[in-house]
Amino acid sequence: MFNNIGPMGLILIAVVVLVLFGRGKVSSLMGEVGKGITAFKKGVNDGKAELDAEAADVARDVTPAASPAASTAASTTSVADKDKV
Repeated sequence: MFNNIGPMGLILIAVVVLVLFGRGKVSSLMGEVGKGITAFKKGVNDGKAELDAEAADVARDVTPAASPAASTAASTTSVADKDKV
């Protein structure tokens, strides 16, 4: 649909938008778009940092010595449950 828009078409669209809305409205709109993009990038980086910190906490809490003990406790419980049935 937009495959036929060339550089001249884009310039024409920009001129029409500028005439309809004026320079002040277009510049304030672009400023708001820039702020939105900045806020989005900051949110993505904060979320990524939070996930990395949570993964580090989980990795630090799980130690190799605790892992076999947890497996033994789980297998003992399952054997006890089988005896009850």
